Amino acid sequence: MSSVLYDAPGPRAKRRNVLLSILFSVLLALLLWWMWEKMDDKNQLEWALWEPFTTSQAWTTYLLPGLANTMKAAALSMVIALPLGAFLGISRMSDHRWVRVPAGVVVEFFRSIPVLLLMLFAFEVYVRSTDISSEDRPMYAVVTGLVLYNASVLAEVVRAGILALPKGQTEAAFAIGLRKGQTMTSILLPQAVTAMLPAIVSQLVVIVKDTALGGVMLGFTELLNARSTLAANYANVVPSFIVVALIFIVVNFILTSFASWLEARLRRSKRGTGAVLAPDDVEDNPAAIPGSYGTGQAV
Repeated sequence: MSSVLYDAPGPRAKRRNVLLSILFSVLLALLLWWMWEKMDDKNQLEWALWEPFTTSQAWTTYLLPGLANTMKAAALSMVIALPLGAFLGISRMSDHRWVRVPAGVVVEFFRSIPVLLLMLFAFEVYVRSTDISSEDRPMYAVVTGLVLYNASVLAEVVRAGILALPKGQTEAAFAIGLRKGQTMTSILLPQAVTAMLPAIVSQLVVIVKDTALGGVMLGFTELLNARSTLAANYANVVPSFIVVALIFIVVNFILTSFASWLEARLRRSKRGTGAVLAPDDVEDNPAAIPGSYGTGQAV
């Protein structure tokens, strides 16, 4: 089967793909074996280094509190950045220049600055201009930096998703008398959400990972920062890095899996007809059958 973007591989291409898959698997196995040998030579596979992760103290004292702070900062950033990004993206498409231009300046400005610089700047602002306690200041700075950067990126995602829809959607809405705001909220945004979902989820994964910047530079006690304290107490730097990396992989996998399920559910709901008719309803009302008149004759 072929499509505009994809041609089904023939017998030769299938054989080539199989050979490339085998070659990649062999190279990956060799890489893993080499890493295993290097870790073994450096005594990083000794049970004494991994044993702390089998006890509750390492998890309840270090890793789980750090993970809780990571998820808290990420959740707050997501909740604020998503609506703010949608607002900025829609504002960039406004017919009013006094709305469109400032929104564009804000988006391009914060999208061009590294998120770490935004966190550091926000931290200094909170130090010099607010009464926020020193314990809460890193959290505020991390969330502020993540919101400013990711809202700007999400604004472009929203704008691109809406502009990708056929112009006929907007023209048809205007033809039946809908205003631009009604067209945006009732017709364009609901259709664009499904198309934008993969890009939005990718940005949410970035938010989860970028919380680690606050731990390294601002002393925010997120997962990676908690790992350093754990490694200092148990002298297991490499194993602690591996465990934390696996935790990040699991968290982001859960997030992307949920997004894939949600996207599939949204697509199925849009394909459905909505109402389910019982056989008796069809017999009593033949006009309910699509493509037929009340006499039961097909068009």
